[in-house]
Amino acid sequence: MSRRNLMLLAGVLLLTAWPLFWVAQPTDAAALAEHFGGADAQAQQAIAQLAPHYQPWFSPVLEPASNEIASLLFALQAALGAGVIGFWLGQSVARERAERQVQSQAQTQARHLDLLNAQAQARAAVAVEAANPGH
Repeated sequence: MSRRNLMLLAGVLLLTAWPLFWVAQPTDAAALAEHFGGADAQAQQAIAQLAPHYQPWFSPVLEPASNEIASLLFALQAALGAGVIGFWLGQSVARERAERQVQSQAQTQARHLDLLNAQAQARAAVAVEAANPGH
């Protein structure tokens, strides 16, 4: 690995690990569950405080067995979305690159045909000159 790649890797690791030192570690299971609860639980608590008699319009089709499985499903959904976006972006770049290559080849062929046409006209002029030497 080059020095530059090692520096980039060290920077990524530092940016990944450094914020973890700022997070206070929960001491009990309830605090741990609350710590990784996410915005949904906070929204539910806010709705319960603002409108205690509120009834949800829908219920989940599939209720995950635990918060860890819900987090896993969310991560899988994010990974699938990133994969679709990455595939689309790669296809778009490849398509644009192929179009530029076709245009470049067409321009090269057009220049080549212009050169052949100019050579043919020069030969025709020489042939006319040879056929009519005194004219």
